[in-house]
Amino acid sequence: MQRKTASDFPQPLLDLYDDYAHSRIGRRDFLEKASQFAAGGLTTAALLEILSPNYAFAQQVAKDDPRIKTETAEYPSPKGAGTMRGYLAQPAGEPKKHPGVLVVHENRGLNPYIEDVTRRLATEGFIAFAPDALTPLGGYPGDDEKGKDLQAKRKPEEMIEDFIAGAQWLQKNPGCTGKVGVVGFCYGGGVANTLAVRLPDVIAAAAPFYGRQPAAEDVPKIKAALLLHYAGLDTRIDEGWPAYEAALKQAGVQYTAYIYPNVNHGFHNDTTPRYDEAAAKLAWSRTIEFFKKTLG
Repeated sequence: MQRKTASDFPQPLLDLYDDYAHSRIGRRDFLEKASQFAAGGLTTAALLEILSPNYAFAQQVAKDDPRIKTETAEYPSPKGAGTMRGYLAQPAGEPKKHPGVLVVHENRGLNPYIEDVTRRLATEGFIAFAPDALTPLGGYPGDDEKGKDLQAKRKPEEMIEDFIAGAQWLQKNPGCTGKVGVVGFCYGGGVANTLAVRLPDVIAAAAPFYGRQPAAEDVPKIKAALLLHYAGLDTRIDEGWPAYEAALKQAGVQYTAYIYPNVNHGFHNDTTPRYDEAAAKLAWSRTIEFFKKTLG
């Protein structure tokens, strides 16, 4: 299938897909409302397939890349699921300690895109760990739509406890220096912000991509340095930025924020047409530089 980009679709259709991807509307509603955009023999079902993730595009770092080693790891989450699993990637070669980065997935579990992001971090010298919030439901099912439905069945606060436990486990991992950052995307961006609030003595740096902002009254709890990435066309998330920025300034929190113009929510995810290569590469290079500076 020829790869499509956001420019191939009208913005209202991309906004409609965003509503579907975040469960504000169901599949039937999407197909019904998308009918006005179907043309040239293209069905609404075909439109949905084109807009959805295609993991043939996901791999930037191969699973067997000799620069890294990967494994599935279990960790305890007594306030969450009890026992959790995640994807651990770290540099190969002589044993030594590395700064840690927790990777928090979107609203559909630990899919191939997030696994690849975890490997990308390992090639940059970090020990990276991506918990799968779907662990108690059998793990990521290999299908994003099913994964989204499964994640919606979990209690939000229990999932937060699972990611808190994951960050604490990573900090204590024998391969970690004890310096830990967090990066998250969409739902995971909101979790990254939350962990900065909830774990001020663990999280030294947080880089949320288009993530929900914490309540203003919680912002003074943050000790981490923040690198905040927003998409210029993402009105749903961006509406919370002015209040967040005001709270950050008032609390004296160290932060840098970028709003990437004319790109959509999800612009870093290289498996969908919303991916914007220029913005994604720039945001990622900034993220790596940020973690190297703040975590050592």
